[in-house]
Amino acid sequence: MLPRIPSSDGRPAEIPRGPIAPALPATRLARTMESLPPPRTPAELLGATSSRFSMAEARRIVGEQFRANPAIYWVDLLVTWVLGIAAFRLVREASLGVGLHLLLFVASCLLIYRAGLFIHELVHLPADRFRGFRIVWNLLCGIPFLIPSFVYYTHLDHHRRRHYGTGHDGEYLPLSHRSRWWIVAYLAQSLIIPVLAVVRFGLLTPLTWFHPSIRTWVHRRASSMIIDPMYLRPLPTDRVLRTIRLQEVGCFLFIVAFATLIFLGHQPMFVLYQAYATGVVVVTINAVRTLAAHRWLGEGDSMTFLEQLVDSVNMPAGSWWNIWWAPVGLRFHALHHLFPTLPYHALATAHRRLMAHLPADSPYRVTESRSLLAELRSLWRRSATGASPPRPANPLVPAPLANRSLESVGNR
Repeated sequence: MLPRIPSSDGRPAEIPRGPIAPALPATRLARTMESLPPPRTPAELLGATSSRFSMAEARRIVGEQFRANPAIYWVDLLVTWVLGIAAFRLVREASLGVGLHLLLFVASCLLIYRAGLFIHELVHLPADRFRGFRIVWNLLCGIPFLIPSFVYYTHLDHHRRRHYGTGHDGEYLPLSHRSRWWIVAYLAQSLIIPVLAVVRFGLLTPLTWFHPSIRTWVHRRASSMIIDPMYLRPLPTDRVLRTIRLQEVGCFLFIVAFATLIFLGHQPMFVLYQAYATGVVVVTINAVRTLAAHRWLGEGDSMTFLEQLVDSVNMPAGSWWNIWWAPVGLRFHALHHLFPTLPYHALATAHRRLMAHLPADSPYRVTESRSLLAELRSLWRRSATGASPPRPANPLVPAPLANRSLESVGNR
């Protein structure tokens, strides 16, 4: 007997019946795709499917999973943060052996990485809920890690169907159509991003207090977690600007306090080197995860919803390794683009349900990759013939659209 779940009108409904494809054929499909010439466009991927997808059917299959559980968020964040900071501190214990130092360093990096990635959940949580959680995350992670939540407000534009993969989307580059050097350069910048973060909040923040043109330049070009170096961030509303300034001051004061403790000898210089090394490792892991999150088949033009879906990637639900390099649900990136408000703790269940009950030729099935290495290998193969297409000029976002984009997260 199939489980009964609520339908969109509130009445119980059975999970839709139809052609069922178990998980194993999906894995075989991923392996088959690897053996074929790499697809150059989303349309080529859709050609292997029915090119039909029902959002209503997918929502019925997912069922009651859309409500975020505050207890899971709080326990996960606090336990992760405490263990991560404890491991970070123990790395400096001279009585421990080299092997244990390295183990603690790796553990601290992975735990700090996981705690930091809750910034992604903050953007998608309902604006009228989790306010205390937002404040605590910024105090524990956002400000000390120099990634206050405002730097990720523009992530919502990555999910707007008209913006995805275009000049309005700062989180997208047509990497499948560009030289492999773009991939190498993207990974190499992980070595300087921790330093740039200190410059952004320790030097540029006070400069913005003295001249509005500096304020505008810093906001548009140095205030977003993006991968497109040409991206220009829309100007904020007054309410959002107040949030930004408050978080900027917090980061600036943290840098001043940290530098003062080192200067006065209350903290050893080793802490500074360790913080830099931790930052490099965390940013590098996130960069690798980002490369595997999409297939980067867009060429700068708008894509249909199904093209955006198959351009995104899910990893197998049962792999324990994926939890470490793509934590907080980010291993189900295609599913996240399908349902951006689905909380991270529900993604694994939702993915298993969709893979079990969607038709065998559903476009959703080609979103699953066999592994991280398989997806990176595939991107490398596609970029081998990467003749760079001209990227459209980066048009300025109209003021009403910019206000609408940032207003929705202004109280975060």
